Amino acid sequence: MEYLAHILESSEVTWETSLVRFLISFLLGTLIGVEREKHNQPAGLRTHILISIGATMVMLISIYIPQTFPQFQNGDPGRIAAQVVSGIGFLGAGAILKFGANVKGLTTAASIWAMAAIGLAVGAGMYSISLIGVAVVLFALTAMDLFEKRVFKERTLRKIELTVKKKYSNLELTKTVFKKFDVKITSTGFDRNINEATDKVTFLVGVTRHLDVHKLVDSLEELPGTVSVTVEIIP
Repeated sequence: MEYLAHILESSEVTWETSLVRFLISFLLGTLIGVEREKHNQPAGLRTHILISIGATMVMLISIYIPQTFPQFQNGDPGRIAAQVVSGIGFLGAGAILKFGANVKGLTTAASIWAMAAIGLAVGAGMYSISLIGVAVVLFALTAMDLFEKRVFKERTLRKIELTVKKKYSNLELTKTVFKKFDVKITSTGFDRNINEATDKVTFLVGVTRHLDVHKLVDSLEELPGTVSVTVEIIP
């Protein structure tokens, strides 16, 4: 135990300290990676492990250079590790995907960035901070996810297109119907052709999973001047 405590407390980069830090980095990356893998995210178990180990290695190099090469002691060894923060942005951007009007992967991109920071902390021998960081990240990814689902209504996007006669283009009546069915308007588009007798009004809306689409369409069709109603699911 004394030998292990000595390795954990040592500030020098040796093969023993490097091995211990890589193992800790591997375990912490696994914890967060498993959570992301369960949610079928593009950046899952292996990605988070590699990010954590890579960040740890870069930090070890930053510490090792001034220890081994005295001529570089006047430089800034932290510049090497600092590149991880900016470089990880490429992976984060790759995890963010856009499907129609939906954007997915922001949470995974944030977890990638956080995993890199945790890996750097492990490489610097800041084990307590690393463990606290992983605990907070896991809490945010699991407990807060359950909290959001309970407190905030989960909504999916729909595109609703109304074709109405020009003299009946009253958006307030439409908004009243949306409010009745707890439909949240995200954006509104208006298309008018002077050669036609109708206008097209397009709404991008957020709806709850319990919405009765047929009743919503029936209510919209009952509005004065409504010619047709089209509802499209946004993937």
